[in-house]
Amino acid sequence: NSGSTSRGELRACRRRMELLVKQQESVAAEMAAERAANNMAAMGRLEAASQRLCSEMKNEWDLQARMMAVLQQSESALWQIEVQEGQLEDARKSAQEEAAAARRGLQERAAKQLDREMGASEKAERNRLLRARKCVHLQKELGLRQQKLVEEAQKNHRKALKFLKASLGRIREQEQKEELETREHMRRRMDAVLALKNSISANRETLRKFQAWGQTKRELEEQQAQAEKKAILAQGGDAFKHLCHQRRRQELEAQNRAFEEEQKRRKQEIVSRLLKEEAVEDRRRPRPEPPRPTGQRSLRDQTWSYVATVCDGQSTESSLLLTAISSESVQGNGSSLGGEDTLAWPEIPGLWKEDYKPFQEDVDRKPVGGTKMDKDILARTMQRLRSGVIHKQVASGREFRGCPFNSKPKFIHFKDFDVGKVYKKKITLINATYTINYCKLVGVDEGLQDFIHVDFDPPGPLSAGMSCEVLVTFKPMINKDLEGNVSFLAQTGGFSVPLKCSTKKCSLSLDKELIDFGSYTVGETAIRTITLTNTGGLGTRFRFLLASETCEMDTSQSALKLSSIFTYEDKGFYDKFTTSFSEHQMEGNESSPTDVPSQKESGKLDSEGVTLTTIMTIPPNEEQMEFSLGETTEGDIGPFSSIKVPVIFTPIVPGTVQNSFKVVFKNQQCPTLYFKVIGVAIDVPVWVLKPNVDLKICMYDRLYQDSILVHTRSKAALRLKFEVCKELRGHMELLPETGYIQALSSYSVQLKFLPRHSLPEDAGKYFDKETRVLEAPMTIWVADQIKPLGFTVHAVVTTSDLELSPAGLDFGYCTIYEAIRTQISLCNHSLLPQEFGFVGLPKFVDIQPNDGFGTILPLETLQLDVIFQPTKAKEYNFELICKSEINRCFKLACRAVGVHPPLELSHYQIKFAATSLYDTSVATLYVINSHLSMNSLTHSVPRIGSEDAFPVGPTSFEFLLPPDSPITISPLVGTVWPGKRCLVRVAFRPVLPSELIHQEAFQALSRKAEIKSSQKETVTQRKDQRRPSFSMLRLQNQDRLLQASASQPPEVQKEDLASSSQEYQSAQASLTRSFQGKFDKFVVPCVVASGDTKDRKGTEPLSFSPHNTLYLELWCPAVAPSIVVTSDKGKTIINFGDIAAGHRGIKKVSIQNISPEDLDLEYSVLNPDGPFVLLNPTIRLPSGETQVLDLSFSPRESVLAQETLDIITKKGTLSLALMGTGVASTITCSIEGDVLNMGYVIARESVSLGFKLQNNSLLPIKFSMQLDSLSSRSRDQHRLPQFLASPDQRTEVVGTQNYSGQSVFSVVPVEGIMEPGKAQDFTVTFSPDHESLYFSDRLQVVLFEKKVSHHILLKGAAREHMMFVEGGDPLDVPVESLTVIPAFDLEHREEAEELKPILVTLDYVQLDPDTQAPPATRELQVGCIRTTQLSAKKPDHPLMASALLQLRGDVKETYKVLFVAQVVTGP
Repeated sequence: NSGSTSRGELRACRRRMELLVKQQESVAAEMAAERAANNMAAMGRLEAASQRLCSEMKNEWDLQARMMAVLQQSESALWQIEVQEGQLEDARKSAQEEAAAARRGLQERAAKQLDREMGASEKAERNRLLRARKCVHLQKELGLRQQKLVEEAQKNHRKALKFLKASLGRIREQEQKEELETREHMRRRMDAVLALKNSISANRETLRKFQAWGQTKRELEEQQAQAEKKAILAQGGDAFKHLCHQRRRQELEAQNRAFEEEQKRRKQEIVSRLLKEEAVEDRRRPRPEPPRPTGQRSLRDQTWSYVATVCDGQSTESSLLLTAISSESVQGNGSSLGGEDTLAWPEIPGLWKEDYKPFQEDVDRKPVGGTKMDKDILARTMQRLRSGVIHKQVASGREFRGCPFNSKPKFIHFKDFDVGKVYKKKITLINATYTINYCKLVGVDEGLQDFIHVDFDPPGPLSAGMSCEVLVTFKPMINKDLEGNVSFLAQTGGFSVPLKCSTKKCSLSLDKELIDFGSYTVGETAIRTITLTNTGGLGTRFRFLLASETCEMDTSQSALKLSSIFTYEDKGFYDKFTTSFSEHQMEGNESSPTDVPSQKESGKLDSEGVTLTTIMTIPPNEEQMEFSLGETTEGDIGPFSSIKVPVIFTPIVPGTVQNSFKVVFKNQQCPTLYFKVIGVAIDVPVWVLKPNVDLKICMYDRLYQDSILVHTRSKAALRLKFEVCKELRGHMELLPETGYIQALSSYSVQLKFLPRHSLPEDAGKYFDKETRVLEAPMTIWVADQIKPLGFTVHAVVTTSDLELSPAGLDFGYCTIYEAIRTQISLCNHSLLPQEFGFVGLPKFVDIQPNDGFGTILPLETLQLDVIFQPTKAKEYNFELICKSEINRCFKLACRAVGVHPPLELSHYQIKFAATSLYDTSVATLYVINSHLSMNSLTHSVPRIGSEDAFPVGPTSFEFLLPPDSPITISPLVGTVWPGKRCLVRVAFRPVLPSELIHQEAFQALSRKAEIKSSQKETVTQRKDQRRPSFSMLRLQNQDRLLQASASQPPEVQKEDLASSSQEYQSAQASLTRSFQGKFDKFVVPCVVASGDTKDRKGTEPLSFSPHNTLYLELWCPAVAPSIVVTSDKGKTIINFGDIAAGHRGIKKVSIQNISPEDLDLEYSVLNPDGPFVLLNPTIRLPSGETQVLDLSFSPRESVLAQETLDIITKKGTLSLALMGTGVASTITCSIEGDVLNMGYVIARESVSLGFKLQNNSLLPIKFSMQLDSLSSRSRDQHRLPQFLASPDQRTEVVGTQNYSGQSVFSVVPVEGIMEPGKAQDFTVTFSPDHESLYFSDRLQVVLFEKKVSHHILLKGAAREHMMFVEGGDPLDVPVESLTVIPAFDLEHREEAEELKPILVTLDYVQLDPDTQAPPATRELQVGCIRTTQLSAKKPDHPLMASALLQLRGDVKETYKVLFVAQVVTGP
């Protein structure tokens, strides 16, 4: 295509070039003609045209060159493609030929395989007939042989029956004898146990006393230690050091006491041993009778007589008794030797001679280690000595710490010593310090001083790294293990070398505890060796026995006789000893027949002593002939040696044989050693390693293989034939059927198992249909052997079916904006887990979980979710294919109808964040109408399945909220025009159910009622029941009312609770704190209809189609609030109430963080011009803590204010509703104009006037009355005196004041509170002390000490006399000057009065000389003041006053004016 395009463009280019050449020729001809005509204008035009043609021609040449290059490249690429096509064509032909050859080869191989299979089948048929004939022959031979064997077995049975009866008789007799002995032994053990129980019960109380005593002693020691510690601390000493020294001193004392007790015990042992040796010697020679007193026999004589009687009856002492007696019993007996009436005298006749003095041990009466004072003196002396000898060693600034000398060897061990011999060992001490050090021998431990001698010459100063030698000599005197230390003292401190002396001991062990011979043919003999090793320094005698046999190691142990004499206090030890000894005999199984004394002797009990005799005999078990031991089964094993004992296995009867052996020793300290022998006897040389072949669980129509390994012990090659039972030959096969096994080797056979569905019918008895278990017997025939070798094949056969339910799915109608999920069940009927997967799923179908793939367990049923989401509106019919791991297919038919609704939502799922209770989360979405055209060819149009398309036009929607849901959608109903969208707001506000809150509130009320009733019952019980008072009757009536209210129906209680919001809010707060969280999922349907909601008639609903319904899924997690309000019972509504305008009310709100982590707090912004203010915001609230927030409400005017304060955290928001009412303080005054004129008053008298203030607000108002003349503000102002200022600059309202300093005006009351709607009366008093016309002041009404409600101007004038004249021009200033106040006496004041001038200026103006002007007039006022003073004149005479009137103009004239006034007293 590209080549043809290039050629077409090249041809077009050449045509354009030809056209340009023709145009150039024509232009050249025209130019020649014009040039001849000498037309220059045409020549210029033609030259321009020629140049243009040349440039176009050049461009065309360039274009032609490029097109030629492109064409050449295309042609070269085309040639390359053709070459490659030729190569590929050759490859394709060769591939086709190879494929044809391969098909021919396969056909040929298939034909050859078919021929081989046919030959094999014919051969198998011949072999089958041959096997059938052989089988018949063998059955006949087996029948004859079986008959002979039965006859021989019957004969042998009759013979064996006689011997069996005789053996059973002997066994019964032996069992009866053993049962009697066992009963007798058990009786004796029960008696011993009862005695031990009585001793335990008797000693239990004593043990409790000792425990209580020990506890009290420990408490006293602790108290004493605390007191000593306090005393030492009070003295300024080191209490820790003192306690350490005291603890070490106590340990030393305990060691000394233990050592002394050990010394005593050793002395007692030596004495008892000496006494016993003397007793043995005395028994060998005749013993004289001890002298007896003539009188009554003493307790000692009685005891001796009993001991002599017992000692005469026994020949030797049991060595086992001497070993079993503990050191405690010996010590107890030895400690009682010095008493006169004790029974624990040793059995030594020499002690009873007249000249014999009983052994008495000299006991040091002093306490161990001396008295406490001696110990303190010794400790102080040692401390002084050590402080003078021991020094700290510091070299190069480093202090040496640790052991100053290293011992080589580090541990002195004298091992396997003999008593009486001397042993020496040399050790080397190496100086390990930094510098020169000294070494001194301190000694050995006190317990080793009798046996250890140390030779050590102090070498003097030793440099670092130098050494010295120490010789340690050990001379053992007793055969006992010893341990201790050799102590040295260096300049830097003491050190010690551990020392240990160990006696000779037997340490015996076997190299193996199990001998496994493996498998051997009957008649063969196998030998294994077991080694007995002694790693100790003491030899002993050993013996190998069967585990069931008894042991007789020594004649001295043939009789076990325990003869012990105890006092009454030693009965517990006696019981304990007899029980432990009998148990030891039972566990060891070591007892032998003994010479049993008579029953009288064994059961003889004296009032002062007890004699115990125990006899144990265990019968030997029957020997087994398969296992035997070699010749060396008994002998002596020396120290540090080993002995090998052969164990021989001779199988007699086929089967598994096992037996147990034990090795017993003469030394009682050596435990008995056991080992086990196992072997398998086989009767034929050929055997199968696995007689049971388990194929586990198998499926039908599946091939399973396994290898059967056959072994032989024969030294010649054998021919084997493998046979399958005829019932299973169609399902199971052994390959090859015949084979040869070489000598002493193995042979492998291949087992193939392909179960068919007909296996249950074919297998018959070999298959259990209930359990599905197959047990198939397989036979291996060995040449020249009549008895075949068999093995069994086990398998559990199961099906591979998977079942899908239901059989079909109908999804119904589904919009393209949603998905429908339904569940299907997948059941596995197999006993094996199977892998499955849904393959070939359409794009609009999804299967979860794991996309429809997984593993199903045996007999398990899985629930799978099938999700169908259509992509367009149509009818769907499809199949779901489930494949198993073995490629089996299971199908499920499905159908659905896809719907394209006319509206769509911007979001179909909204996941709200975790929202706290009573908090709100908001999300927005859009309802979109994108249906603009009915042309289905350009885009998909809304329709239901294959129905008609939805019309274009306004489409209405409506969200249908579920009832009682915490969801709010706005708007719920709306109309969307084509191409438009509508915003929808979805809000989630979780709240507690009102029923739950009512229930909690009822429970709280019931608890309160119960508490009240219990209190009332208590009060009622305290009162006298005989004389019931009126209060008791009233309580009873209240109880009846409570019972009646409790018996009322719940509806009445709910109504009562609804009226009381306090209990409701308390219950709501408590439930909010204990809320554990909740998750709800809501699906809100949105129905769609054609048309506008405004066009419907009245309440007629629109025709909504159920198939066009949209669904909005909401995830609503509700959690407990991280912050709660703890004040005011958890209320979140803060009501400030009524606050006067201009004032502030404060509320405290306590919030608590109930979340497990600290929270950062943020606050919403309150209205800056509003009345609410948060005074103390906190930015962080730790977990579990409470913070108090201060909120203020300051109204500026009369207003009802309400705001919301949001406390925002990362876990939620706490909203506080703030409410308050601002009330204006409106007060009305009864004075009009706010001016109160007091009028004229005679100086030094007073007059009072009243007025009222009315409170018209709803709040009580606090008021105060302030005068400007008394306020500090007016006094503190520094201004010019008022008489110096001009009248225009005078703004002060405070006028003339009294000379005495007292206030001219006063008001009562000064402050108080006016109740709402009430009026307050005030009285103002005017009291001047001199004459003035300019008394004034200002009274301010202050509300709440802040706001000035009214300004009342107070005025008044004072005169010296009752009569006065006013008028004329002013002759003085309104403010008094700083002139000296004249001080006149009241008596001479009238005489000193001067005439007061009055200036009256008359302005006579004549405007027109022809007209007479009106005369000039001025008014003078004459007043009379009411007074309370008594007048000197009679009231009937009128008052007269005179004044001089001077006229000054052109003519000066003087007049005297008389004023007459009549004072009339009113009725």
